[in-house]
Amino acid sequence: MLFTDRVDAGRQLAAGLTHLAGEEVIVLGLPRGGVPVAAQVAEALHAPLDVCLVRKLGVPSHPELGMGAIAEDGTRVLNDRVVRSSRVSTTTLRDIEERERALLTERAHRYRGRRPPPELADRTVLIVDDGIATGSTALAACRTVRARGAARVVLAVPVAPSGWSAGADADELVCLHNPLGFMAVGQFYSDFSQTTDEEVVDCLTRAAARNPTPGPPGGAGPTDEDVDLPVGAVRLRGRLTVPAGADRIVVFAHGSGSSRHSPRNRFVADVLNRAGLGTLLFDLLTETEEQARGNVFDIELLAARLVAVTRDLRERPEARTASVAYFGASTGAAAALWAAADLGERVSAVVSRGGRPDLATPRLPEVTARTLLIVGGDDTSVLSLNEQARTHLRCESELAVVPHAGHLFAEPGTLAAVADLARAWFTADPHHRAPTPAS
Repeated sequence: MLFTDRVDAGRQLAAGLTHLAGEEVIVLGLPRGGVPVAAQVAEALHAPLDVCLVRKLGVPSHPELGMGAIAEDGTRVLNDRVVRSSRVSTTTLRDIEERERALLTERAHRYRGRRPPPELADRTVLIVDDGIATGSTALAACRTVRARGAARVVLAVPVAPSGWSAGADADELVCLHNPLGFMAVGQFYSDFSQTTDEEVVDCLTRAAARNPTPGPPGGAGPTDEDVDLPVGAVRLRGRLTVPAGADRIVVFAHGSGSSRHSPRNRFVADVLNRAGLGTLLFDLLTETEEQARGNVFDIELLAARLVAVTRDLRERPEARTASVAYFGASTGAAAALWAAADLGERVSAVVSRGGRPDLATPRLPEVTARTLLIVGGDDTSVLSLNEQARTHLRCESELAVVPHAGHLFAEPGTLAAVADLARAWFTADPHHRAPTPAS
């Protein structure tokens, strides 16, 4: 045995990383077992600690055998040899990937809450695990942090197979032991009991109290609060969440019969918050107004409410320097496009989930915001309506079809795919503009 447990392994590993002391390093542990090791390293280096969320793609008949890995940003690494030898079909691989992607999103929320992932641009990123077996998880981790702008990537582990070092996409690999006869990481630990989610959260909480992880640049502090939004004679209820430094706020326009409590929209909002985007979820109608079914399909009324709320939002201190984008679902998508036509360049982007853009057809040619229409592949009638509506748009637009998804995106992994598409659309907007004062 080389290590008593993961804490002991972390302390020994930290002793081999003293050359990084004094650098601006951020330590990322691979959950779950890598986090207790990383916590000891981060403490020794006086560095912030976070998680690098990567999931192994296990062979169905032998789950411990990794045929690849997937990271929270969508980066995927496959071992084609293992896939072929295990005779894993494309359909089976897709199903496994969708399941693991959903688990990644769930763990991100569990470990970080509403905190966005740390800013890695131009930083030295130290990735730590409790050991390397096949290396696919570590490789996916290295690639994902490099894609997030890391200036230098260091991978550090207590133990790995002899001769493995060529497999890492890292600038530096630190490994204490490369023993012969390597069969599994656990054989080198006296105590290799499973690390729980609670232990991961405890490590992150202790590290944050000792050395908070820097957030994205910007002067504004975080906001997460219930708000009252005056619109004419009524007051609408909402939830405003603005991570520190957020330069864009996505306003959610809910569809027929839903509210700010919609679990689907809250799921998407959490993903956007973790990407550093602000969100406002609010009720387009009061409880009394919802009783009249006609109000749900009164797109002009809903759009007017959205315009008024957008103007009120821009008067709030946490939103004055942020641009505004819309995320609409069902009839809310039509309201979002109608409002975007009214506000012009004050709205930078629109995403529609299972929406009815056809209900805003008269205003579609006036929309200037980049528009992404997301539709489930099995929602054939709504897909046809979206295809027709897109012909009326004159702005930059795309239609994304999520395979095997119905109207509500209730199928495993499909809502996570929606959230990933929305996050990418909002964060990669090449026409992101400073806000224009509301009038």
